[in-house]
Amino acid sequence: MSKVRVNLKERSYDVLIGKGMLGRLPRLAKGRRIVIITDYTVGALYGKKLSKKLGACLLQLPPGEITKSIAGTSVIYDKLIELGINRDGLIIALGGGVIGDLAGFTAGTYLRGINIIQVPTTLLAMVDAAIGGKTAINHPKGKNLIGVFHQPKQVVVDIDTLNTLPSRELKGGLAEVIKYGFIKDPGILKMLSGNPQVNSNFWIKLITRCAAIKAEVVSKDERETTGYRMILNFGHTIGHAIEAVGGFKKFSHGEAVGLGMLAAAKISGKREAEAKLVMLLKALKLPTTVKLKVKDLLLALKLDKKARSGKVRFVLPVKIGQVTIKDNVPEAKVVSVLKELGCS
Repeated sequence: MSKVRVNLKERSYDVLIGKGMLGRLPRLAKGRRIVIITDYTVGALYGKKLSKKLGACLLQLPPGEITKSIAGTSVIYDKLIELGINRDGLIIALGGGVIGDLAGFTAGTYLRGINIIQVPTTLLAMVDAAIGGKTAINHPKGKNLIGVFHQPKQVVVDIDTLNTLPSRELKGGLAEVIKYGFIKDPGILKMLSGNPQVNSNFWIKLITRCAAIKAEVVSKDERETTGYRMILNFGHTIGHAIEAVGGFKKFSHGEAVGLGMLAAAKISGKREAEAKLVMLLKALKLPTTVKLKVKDLLLALKLDKKARSGKVRFVLPVKIGQVTIKDNVPEAKVVSVLKELGCS
């Protein structure tokens, strides 16, 4: 097992990464009234067994971004109230980024905040979504427009859950892994492109490196007050627009982020970064083209929560391993790049 510390003074917590970590949860959650929030897929695989071990209530929801909504939140509120869960209660978010965000948002707003342990079961959530306390639900007009910062008490990563992860979800998670290589650690890209032996040690090492970057950034800029945390949004500006315009169905989050990173590289004009991204995305069989309407994407970009004073902010590569933030990218340049990617 490896451990990464997220240093936030009284809100500090550990990210525990290893094999068989679900078996440690009874000790970590001992003595609390627990509600496990998951989706039907993960519930069938792990939720029912875990709820019996913990003596917890299991609340299962439909999978997919459509659940990460006001309606989905209301279902959870109703169950928490029905069970009489108070501030001593504990939510366990068991699932991918959707469940982590939804459960985290609910935990952060119910009774003005109750404890949550994030137990990510997808690679994307393990390296990114479960760490850092950013929680949100979607609005029909845009992704993650309604949210709060609410740090978990702990993040528990059991790499054994990757064994049941569909190929598309695993590839999407690797897009987020690529992000860390471009913003901070080029060595991660070498791990991916070096024909690695994919075993438990590989996953623990890879996830730990990504989690350490996320923890370092969050520790320095928990609530995006300095702008430093913005680097974690590399690929997410156009990526979130692609997700929203696609109705949160056409592209997975990881696929959209991959396209967003490629768009950002094209905007920056850094050919080395663009070429490296194309190579990695194609090797992982992730999309490198997107056929959506330019006008729809531009509208979604203007609703992006990262915008300031009406200006859309882009995280752009300076070189592999370093990015910068720009809010003065001409709309004509964005349109040109979107058309390069196949938009009309």
